[in-house]
Amino acid sequence: MEPGAARIGRRFVAAYSMAYVGLWTALLPPILLGLQLRTRLIDPEHAAASLSLVVGAGALVAMLANPIFGRLSDRTTSRFGMRRPWLILGAFGGAAGLAIVAWAQSIAVLLLGWCFTQLACNAQLSALAAILSDQVPPQRRGPLSGLVSLSLPIGSMMGTGLARLWADSVVDMFLVPALVTIVTAAWLAWVLPDRVLLRRPAAARPGEFFMLWIAPLRCADFAWVWISRFLLMTSVAVMMTYQVFFLLHQHGRQAAEIPQLILGVTLVQSAAVAVTSVLSGRLSDVLRRRKIFIRAAALIYAVAMLAVAAASTYPQFLLGAAIAGIGMGAYLAVDFALAVDVLPDREIHAAANLGVFNIASAMPQSIAPALGSVVLFAGGDYAGLFAIAAIFSAASALTIGWVHVER
Repeated sequence: MEPGAARIGRRFVAAYSMAYVGLWTALLPPILLGLQLRTRLIDPEHAAASLSLVVGAGALVAMLANPIFGRLSDRTTSRFGMRRPWLILGAFGGAAGLAIVAWAQSIAVLLLGWCFTQLACNAQLSALAAILSDQVPPQRRGPLSGLVSLSLPIGSMMGTGLARLWADSVVDMFLVPALVTIVTAAWLAWVLPDRVLLRRPAAARPGEFFMLWIAPLRCADFAWVWISRFLLMTSVAVMMTYQVFFLLHQHGRQAAEIPQLILGVTLVQSAAVAVTSVLSGRLSDVLRRRKIFIRAAALIYAVAMLAVAAASTYPQFLLGAAIAGIGMGAYLAVDFALAVDVLPDREIHAAANLGVFNIASAMPQSIAPALGSVVLFAGGDYAGLFAIAAIFSAASALTIGWVHVER
């Protein structure tokens, strides 16, 4: 029997899903809205460059932190379990980092706070990802992956809504969502039937934490799933990083309008993801197919980026966002389940190898600002940048076809 097969119930599913919602509630609004407005306030003349620096550095920290904390989680012998300590420490650490961001008066302090936030939140994320492998049998991973993917837009909607509600208070805009993260992480830690590692593992070899990629990349299927997600998430990161500047500079919107406009985008995307994510996860399990859903979803997201690039009005922009939500919901619901299906060394290195997989989501947050800087420096505009993002999505659809599992 798979670990946790007899223990999965509604309370666990609810707590696990809400822990993801809480994490995204705190982590996504700064990327979607908060950091862009803070950089514009602190350094208005160089806002785009400052944003690229802060987001890129934070993404680099996330990329390194996820597999390292995953490996630490796999080796944790606490009497409280392997994953539970990292859930709690990550939630409180993320709140502390967001407090630094909220009170920052310079780009340097903003960068420090955001990097610390990414460090802590990725400790929490590595534990959350490993719990799916620890606790959920294969036949139930599709539906639960669908719920997890649904947590992304719900968290972004909640966080953006809270930011809109506390728009007059910069501190509350960041710290109220952080409180949600602490509460949801504590709930999961309370109900989690966590694994307890009874025997201390052998001492880590020198350089072990810096060579985590070797074992997973020996598995070709896992590598292609990783590459497919990296390409799709690069497209997503472009959209998330530059949608505010697109509305400001190419649509002529005022800064005071942005929180309400981004909330509208988030609501539309959330509705689209809600329709497709859980449905796609369930269908993929019933039909015993994963790749066809992933390929179709990536192509839908490519169409969405072309629609956004061509948008000349806000309603057209919302239409592109809705199409993007359809593609994102279907992709993330099934892609994560496929990654767990082909995960190498699941019994002993689940968190570490899922941490490597999560690099495919973190690294694009560094790639997107760099790509944006090159395109804009070369004389391109934000519409051209979104068109390039469509190419990344189409490439994601192509590469998933090279995964050799039957489904």
